[in-house]
Amino acid sequence: MARSCWHKLKTECCFDLARRLSSSASLPPPPLSSSRRVVVTGLGMVTPLGCGVETTWKRLIEGKCGIRAVTPEDLKMSAFDKETQMLTFDQLTSKVAAIVPCGTNPGEFNEELWLNSREHRSVARFISYALCAADEALKDAKWVPTEQEQMERTGVSIGGGTGSISDILDAAQMICEKGPNHAAVTACATGAHSIGDAMRMVQFGDADVMVAGGTESSIDALSIAGFCRARALTTKYNSSPVEASRPFDCGRDGFVIGEGSGVLILEELEHAKSRGAKIYAEVRGYGMSGDAYHITQPHTDGRGAILAMTRALKQSGLHSNQVDYVNAHATSTPLGDAIEANAIKSIFVDHATSGGLAFSSTKGAVGHLLGAAGAVEAIFTVLAIHNGIAPLTLNVTKPDPIFNDAFMPLTASKEMPVRAALSNSFGFGGTNASLLFASPPRTD
Repeated sequence: MARSCWHKLKTECCFDLARRLSSSASLPPPPLSSSRRVVVTGLGMVTPLGCGVETTWKRLIEGKCGIRAVTPEDLKMSAFDKETQMLTFDQLTSKVAAIVPCGTNPGEFNEELWLNSREHRSVARFISYALCAADEALKDAKWVPTEQEQMERTGVSIGGGTGSISDILDAAQMICEKGPNHAAVTACATGAHSIGDAMRMVQFGDADVMVAGGTESSIDALSIAGFCRARALTTKYNSSPVEASRPFDCGRDGFVIGEGSGVLILEELEHAKSRGAKIYAEVRGYGMSGDAYHITQPHTDGRGAILAMTRALKQSGLHSNQVDYVNAHATSTPLGDAIEANAIKSIFVDHATSGGLAFSSTKGAVGHLLGAAGAVEAIFTVLAIHNGIAPLTLNVTKPDPIFNDAFMPLTASKEMPVRAALSNSFGFGGTNASLLFASPPRTD
């Protein structure tokens, strides 16, 4: 009996010692993340310049403008009587907008095709824009996953500045089943953050392919009235809409509200190479920051923009003088444009002030697409690399005094080799994102 008790005590002591040793020993480190490179293999767009990448890009480079006068019908107040509609319309201080052209002609958004689901249910307009852009991007990439594993390795990261998040997730499931589903909502930086987040999902191995971008359709009485109340919209150019959005110009007085969607297919490099995919560019860097200075105004020293651009450059492994083009966020607001211009100058220094850096704001042509802006402008940046053309800034007739002959936004589209390019997106509340794209890596 005594021997049995001693054996039991000895056994318990051994187990206790083992537990102590086990708890005190450190666990092995996690596996190192593989160096997965991310490339762009598909593009899709719905913008105020037209429906489709080819139509939008051609009109942008040619200097066309997608901004027009707002009509009472644009305010989406059909449930109200005519008197209320006209009273609301008359009280709006800004009466211009960048509206997607709708119709059945080439380059127009076909509402009959996209505003109703297969179950004959109505689809929210901003969702329909995203579906249309995603459809074009997937076809462009020639990516139609059919096997279960392919679908599980394909994800979605599409955000909107306003609207229902549940609608966004439903739309994501319509594009493809399984894989990560993600919707960022970070004001006017939403599109850029969605792309950057998708890039990291591919880098970390959560997916091999991501459908990424932003979408927006906020041209209605409530949205316009709200931005008017915040004194964010232009009011001087109601009689001349095509002159209303004028980034970097002395006559700027606020942004033009716009709508649309931009979607990119991001893919792991080896995955793209293995299936012979066309590669537009590589996503080399993603930087973000939150200065949280003011609900509508950036900090006067541009610290948020500087931090986002610095982090994108650092992640890319490129020097600032290797960047050939910057697509600026510049929305045509008096304060924001000048602060961003100073931030660009402080980051790129001699490369900018000597005239070696090309930069522009494409919002002169398409207005401010809010949650979709970062994605549409990222596509413009990718196309600048792919086509060797830096797009112009419309309506710069009297440049802000911050500029000089060498440091000046492009006022005409410029054919030039673009090896690396940066796209900036800054949102209300001080949320900032910068995406750095580069020429496709050699595949031989």
